[in-house]
Amino acid sequence: MKLLRLLEENSRLSLEQLATMTGMKAEEVAAELERYEREGIIRSYGAIIDWDKTERHYVSALIELRVSPKRDCGFEEIAKTIMEFPEVESVYLMSGGYDLAVTVSGESFKDIAMFVAYRLSPLDSVLSTATHFVLRRYKERGVVLCEEEGDEREVTVL
Repeated sequence: MKLLRLLEENSRLSLEQLATMTGMKAEEVAAELERYEREGIIRSYGAIIDWDKTERHYVSALIELRVSPKRDCGFEEIAKTIMEFPEVESVYLMSGGYDLAVTVSGESFKDIAMFVAYRLSPLDSVLSTATHFVLRRYKERGVVLCEEEGDEREVTVL
C-alpha cells in the first residue's frame, strides 16, 4: 500500500526513488508496478493541471442525476452509457438525495448546458438533473491550486 500511496502523490518518482522510500529493491518495485497495472489496480498515470493558468477555455460542472435503475442491472447500464460521452470525466454512484454524480467539462457554460439538455436529460433512465458549475478550484486530488494571493476575482463579503 505504501508504494501505491507514493505513486498517487507523485507518479514521476523513479524506480530507484520508490525503492528507497519503500525499502524495496528497484526490481521488486518494477515487478509490483507491473502487477498493479496488469490487475487494473493502477488505471492511469497523470498530472494535475491548473487550467486557470493556461490559455485553454475550460469550464467544468458537477451534475446530480436522479435515475430509474433497470431491473436485473440496477444503475450499471445507465452509468456505462453516461461514461461513454467524451465530455464526462467521472461518474459516481451516490447515497442520499440523488443517484449519480457526474463531472463534465467543456469550453463554455453553454457547451455544458447543451450537453445536459440534448444528450444527458433525454436518456430514458434519467428522471432529473441538477447542474452545479465549478467557479474556482482550490484543491484538486490533494493538491492546492490557488497559492497566490490577490486574485482579482475574489470578493469579500462583510
